Amino acid sequence: MSRWAPALAELERGLLQRDVAARALLIAALAGEHVLLLGPPGTAKSELARRLQRLLPGAHYFERLLTRFTVPEELFGPLSLRALEDDRYERLTEGYLPSAEVAFLDEVFKANSAILNTLLGLLHERQFDNGSQRLPVPLVCLVGASNEQPQDDSLLAFHDRFLLRVPVQPVDDAHFSALLQAAPPHADATPANALIQRDTLQALRARAPQVALGEAVLALLLQARQHAAQTQQTVSDRRWRQLVELLQLQAASRGADAVSPWDLWLLPYVLAAAPPDVPGWIDFFQHGVAQTAPLPLEGLERAVLAFEQQLDTERRAPADAQDDSAGKLALARSIAGPGASENELVRITSERAQRRYSPVHIEARVAQTDELLGQLHTLCEAVADTAHAVVGEARAHDWLPPSWLAHIEAVHHARCAHLDALRAQLRAVRDGFAQLPVNAAAPSAAAPEPVHWSS
Repeated sequence: MSRWAPALAELERGLLQRDVAARALLIAALAGEHVLLLGPPGTAKSELARRLQRLLPGAHYFERLLTRFTVPEELFGPLSLRALEDDRYERLTEGYLPSAEVAFLDEVFKANSAILNTLLGLLHERQFDNGSQRLPVPLVCLVGASNEQPQDDSLLAFHDRFLLRVPVQPVDDAHFSALLQAAPPHADATPANALIQRDTLQALRARAPQVALGEAVLALLLQARQHAAQTQQTVSDRRWRQLVELLQLQAASRGADAVSPWDLWLLPYVLAAAPPDVPGWIDFFQHGVAQTAPLPLEGLERAVLAFEQQLDTERRAPADAQDDSAGKLALARSIAGPGASENELVRITSERAQRRYSPVHIEARVAQTDELLGQLHTLCEAVADTAHAVVGEARAHDWLPPSWLAHIEAVHHARCAHLDALRAQLRAVRDGFAQLPVNAAAPSAAAPEPVHWSS
């Protein structure tokens, strides 16, 4: 079990389909970054923030729902009357956002410009201007929530302050019954092994810059930059640097000396410009790292179908001898003997009327089928080896969301099952060729033309 498993279990306890959000939230807190949760009300966004605060011993929590009428005093504290008497403009910040380690701001993009301008400095620099003083704030992680992307260009700078931006949707139909039967969440005492101490955070952040990127990860990041350009998603230089620092911290949290390609599962939530772009980034990761891209099997499928059709054609081919019906029926009666039913006569007549093939013909068909079977067998083994390696690496990664792991396992299992079915289908065709009626009188007949298919 990983060092962070108890904390993740506490974040997810009783919540359905929140494995991605919980992991993003915890990694953000470890890195001292901020998270934006995008989704409709009632999807446990504030509950996740409250649980995060309980993981940090002694951490103060602040929560507000913002509207266009929200005034700065509601977030940053009221003005000090005593300070005003001394001609000083200062706020009483105790119990408000400047004194909190974990904060949750709902409908964060509805705040007015006065609040947003102050939040920009507080989030990025961890500084708060209180009168003539610029004071450090203890903020570890601010969790913002919104029902929608910001529509006003003036909000883009504030939107960019959230390094991780995670879509959160209501549970799907497959989990609806479990949702209805789930017990309501309780604020039980946080298990001691789930707590994250300050010295642990400091040690982790100090070690993260020492983690190497490695050539494989650098190559993937270059491909990610190309993907962003091709999909017209703007990613600033600052965000690329912040992404690298986040990847290094994630690797450090696993005790690794170098970033793994599997650490890049965070890409969709750092680089996606908007929620509709997230699936494309998920595919980018899963195809590039988890090797879930569809295999080009159309040629093999056409080949198996071509052999099936050839077998069907040869089974239906009439005999070369042009016996009349009366002669065939008389022959059938002589074979079947007295008292044979009409159905038996028809069956025997049909068998006698079927074309018989030379041993050379049958051997050629079987040999060609065996050759394709060999290719298919080699591919099956390669795909099975890839599946074993990929699934093993995915299971070993401490942070990969279980829902992603389940999808990766399902894709590789389905791929192997599909190839096994193709192989069984081709074996049946091979056996069908081997069982074609034999014309032993034509041992030296020419081999047939090979079966062709479009590749």
